[in-house]
Amino acid sequence: MFDPALLRTFLAVAETKNFTRAAAQLGLSQPTVSQQIRRLEEAAGRWLVVRDTRAVRLTDNGDAMAGFARTILAAHASAESYFTGSAMSGRLRFGAADDLAMTQLPRILRHFRQGHPQLNLELTVNQSGPLYRRLKAGALDLIFIKMHPGQNEGKLVRTDSMVWVGLEKTTIEPGQPVPLIAYQDPSLSRQLAIDALEAAGRTWRITCSTREVNGVLAAVRAGLGVAVFPRSLIPSDLVMLSNRLELPALGGVDFTLLANPLAAAGPVEALSSAIMDRSLA
Repeated sequence: MFDPALLRTFLAVAETKNFTRAAAQLGLSQPTVSQQIRRLEEAAGRWLVVRDTRAVRLTDNGDAMAGFARTILAAHASAESYFTGSAMSGRLRFGAADDLAMTQLPRILRHFRQGHPQLNLELTVNQSGPLYRRLKAGALDLIFIKMHPGQNEGKLVRTDSMVWVGLEKTTIEPGQPVPLIAYQDPSLSRQLAIDALEAAGRTWRITCSTREVNGVLAAVRAGLGVAVFPRSLIPSDLVMLSNRLELPALGGVDFTLLANPLAAAGPVEALSSAIMDRSLA
């Protein structure tokens, strides 16, 4: 039998790759986290993590334990909800900005559904602006979107910086317009890019206008120009160009959860907590 408390601690370490961050996430001291990992390793009879001065990584047995831990904790949550009569049911209409789906959000939603099997989760993926309007119209219960910093609305999940992104070999000849790949208007990243370029006195031209993040990425990978992304969401095959090509600074962005006040509070709070408590990196 593996103690669920030890499994939760192990997953926090596995996801953060850091004992200090895992301790902060769980509200525990770092020595307590280390002790609980040792107890789990003793129970399993195997080494689960490799520790060094810079980082923590999972062993092959640790990777296997992570999968088992998620399954065990999901089953534990389902059983607890069933026998305490607190299992949530009904429908939760959740909207997410399409580029935020590039984070660990899909994994979080999968675990949420495993823990709440009687709840019908309906996912809508779109741009932040349309999702915000649908929430205000009562068509969604909870949304996870990008917003301008400091708007003091909803729950702030994380703050990030917006940066210019392109291929490593991207160049812009002096005096030539900046080739801009952007979402169709209205779009927060599109407006940030245009406002920054015009404030800096740079000319620009739209080389690709698309509704989806996959369209933006395809155009960037085809070498059609540069795009604006949250720094934490840059794909591994692209590079940040903000310190090159004399491109202007873009400012920050807030990843924010906003709820419909008329929606059922239980499901909304449960999913909000799942997103707030888990690493999106």
